[in-house]
Amino acid sequence: MDKMVTVVFDGNVLRPDAPLDLTPNTRYVITIQEFKSPSPSGDAWDVLEAMVGTVEAPEDWSSEHDHYLYGTPKDNLNNP
Repeated sequence: MDKMVTVVFDGNVLRPDAPLDLTPNTRYVITIQEFKSPSPSGDAWDVLEAMVGTVEAPEDWSSEHDHYLYGTPKDNLNNP
């Protein structure tokens, strides 16, 4: 049984973020890894701006989204 649980260390005890379905008085082996969640700063526009250019896609994907999503024929009116 492998479970991934996030916890907070209060200086003395590891406190899970959610209830655990574990048998009391049973020894478990744990692995400790620091959890670094991305903390976007600013508003939604700042987050979106930070993501600009991170998606690999054809140049016409925004105007031909139906073609790429559903396989419809390309609209040659929008393409030179």
